[in-house]
Amino acid sequence: MTATIRVAIVDDHQSIIDGYLYRLQNAKDIEVVGTTYYGEEIEPLLAKHAVNVLLLDAQIPTSNSNSASYPVFMELPKLIETYPQVHVIIISVHIQRSFIKYALEAGASGYVIKNDYQTIESLEAVIRSVAVGGVHFSRQGLLPLLNERSKEGVLTQRQLQALSLCAAYPNKTTAELAQKLNVAHSTMRNLLSGAYLRLGVRSRSAAVAEARRREIILLQE
Repeated sequence: MTATIRVAIVDDHQSIIDGYLYRLQNAKDIEVVGTTYYGEEIEPLLAKHAVNVLLLDAQIPTSNSNSASYPVFMELPKLIETYPQVHVIIISVHIQRSFIKYALEAGASGYVIKNDYQTIESLEAVIRSVAVGGVHFSRQGLLPLLNERSKEGVLTQRQLQALSLCAAYPNKTTAELAQKLNVAHSTMRNLLSGAYLRLGVRSRSAAVAEARRREIILLQE
């Protein structure tokens, strides 16, 4: 029996939330367990429900009584460290390279631009992929990052270490691999997401395969 993927949605526009609910209503393996409009309600929502994927608008009010923007990228690493089972997909109107980099460095597993209708139409598949450790970035925002990363070299030393562990222990969870690398779980996820971006892939298995193809990681004789 397929495990249910529990999803939470945070967006300050009810029409947007309704649109996601419409897209997911027929997915038998996906359950929306909670929605909210405000940043300060994210942590209580995650504490109440065993959320696997969080759809998070990058610009939301802090609370019902505080309309100032919630500091999403400051709070995100702490939320991921506290709730390591949660994979975050940032939803935003912004396509600036720096903004997307902040999301990635904060630990997001995806970055979807709001007018990326192709991704929104395939939201079920995106959620399923991210829930098992994949990443998803809208092509409109991903291409500038790929061009930038290609100038930096293939993988950083730390990313190579993380991916080498994935190749050596394909059945271990990200949390278990983080222990082996002696880093925080959120740090391991960031290293892998960065490696996926540099290799132009969206999953751990694809990253290992691509790294082997490029002979960054050698097959054992």
